[in-house]
Amino acid sequence: MSEPMEGARPEPEPGPGVPAAVAEAPGTVPEPPSEPARPADPVPLGVTRTPTGVAEVDAQLERLADADHLAASGHLEVYEDVHRGLRDALTALDRRPGPPAPPAPAS
Repeated sequence: MSEPMEGARPEPEPGPGVPAAVAEAPGTVPEPPSEPARPADPVPLGVTRTPTGVAEVDAQLERLADADHLAASGHLEVYEDVHRGLRDALTALDRRPGPPAPPAPAS
């Protein structure tokens, strides 16, 4: 082994914090892993859904749980589906006959 040049830094010794590939081949960059990094698996948010007592609405709220098992890119489809279902449930309220109107006062 030759004498280090004045001002030159010594090569790192293999050990904690120094990868063996760097210590063995100074000046080279280790190759990246062959598989690209994958995003972490989806994790449920843990948001509680309180039942409303209206079957149509409760079914849509339960549908939101499907988003817990999807990557963020799949959430929009679930949210749009739930929005459509809730909108349909509200529209149906307008179509249901309500109680009869009170009679007009006699004059």
